[in-house]
Amino acid sequence: MSTESHPWGRVADDGTVYVRTSAGERVVGIWQAGSPDEALAFFTRRFDSLATEVTLLERRIATTDLAPGQVKATITRLHGAIDDAKAVGDLDGLKRRLDSLTERAEQRHAEHRAARDRARVEAIEIKERIVAEAETLAAEATHWKSGGERLKALLEEWKAAPHGERQAESALWKRMSAARTAFAKRRKSYFAALEEEREGVRERKMQLVTRAEELSSSTDWAATASAYRELMASWKEAGRADRAAEEELWKRFRAAQSTFFEARSAAMSAKDTQLREHASAKEELLAEANKLLPVTDAKVARTALRSIHQRWDKIGSVAKEAQERLEGGLKRVDDAVRKAEDIQWRRSNPEALSRARNTIDQIRNTISNLEDQLEQASKKGDDDARQRAASALQTRRAWLAEAEKTLADLTN
Repeated sequence: MSTESHPWGRVADDGTVYVRTSAGERVVGIWQAGSPDEALAFFTRRFDSLATEVTLLERRIATTDLAPGQVKATITRLHGAIDDAKAVGDLDGLKRRLDSLTERAEQRHAEHRAARDRARVEAIEIKERIVAEAETLAAEATHWKSGGERLKALLEEWKAAPHGERQAESALWKRMSAARTAFAKRRKSYFAALEEEREGVRERKMQLVTRAEELSSSTDWAATASAYRELMASWKEAGRADRAAEEELWKRFRAAQSTFFEARSAAMSAKDTQLREHASAKEELLAEANKLLPVTDAKVARTALRSIHQRWDKIGSVAKEAQERLEGGLKRVDDAVRKAEDIQWRRSNPEALSRARNTIDQIRNTISNLEDQLEQASKKGDDDARQRAASALQTRRAWLAEAEKTLADLTN
């Protein structure tokens, strides 16, 4: 391409290099070191350098948030550079591109500012939520471990959240700090009260342990077992001390209980053995007593039974389930001997024989009179009188049979 046909410049015969603009041609340099094409290529490269700066500015405005003042200063500088440029190219086009960048930069800045404002609002909303949850934990949380861990997590969320408007964020941070402080105070107060309560429980259980240890050597088995049941109920009602104290006190309490109940078990076992031996001995005596039956000589039987009773009493007590059977067996022998003694006494007692005969005579007379009354009532047809006489007669005849049996026992 000849220099005359170049769209943006030319080289004169004397080596002067011109650039074409809307205002006309102007000299941009003198070239004498080579051909006109080399001159235009050289000054075009200078133009390319300016165009590159404009392109970079366009990219920065499109991709970053440059302040309008910074953009304006850069555009002013580039405008001056273009006006004075010793370059060949579309300088007017570069100026138009620069002129359009001012409005674009302001628009981009407004967009960035709006985005920053939205981000700040969103940041405040995020931190409002964080603070609200922290304040709820500070006022209501009772699960201290999980509550404390959640507060730590909220603090990390705060740190990771974007920054909002400074004044609003400062106010929120004061609330956040106050919530954390309130939570810490409530937790400290709770554990202080808990520690005081546990100390009270520890003292109460120490008293129970002391009492349990005092009772461990008692041999009043029933009363002490009841006392241990009451101590156990009191232990359950007392609450819990701290873990170490609770374990130590419970160990002592159980040891005291075990000492007593093991001793009681050993004593009961020995007593059971003794009761079984007593029962065996009384079984032998009962067998000896049963040999006295039937009683043929009341006096001999009483002497033998007396000896059995003496030995029986010396043996001592037996188990409850065996006592009724053994005592009942011996009582039956006692009753038989006593009955034999009564019969023998009545046989040898004249007054008893006389009373028995008199009783029989009186009953017989009464029966005779009642038979007459019954006969008279039957003749008269007096049913009421007849029934009364018949009933009385039946009763007296039964009495007579019993009286005659008694007399027979006395005379046999």
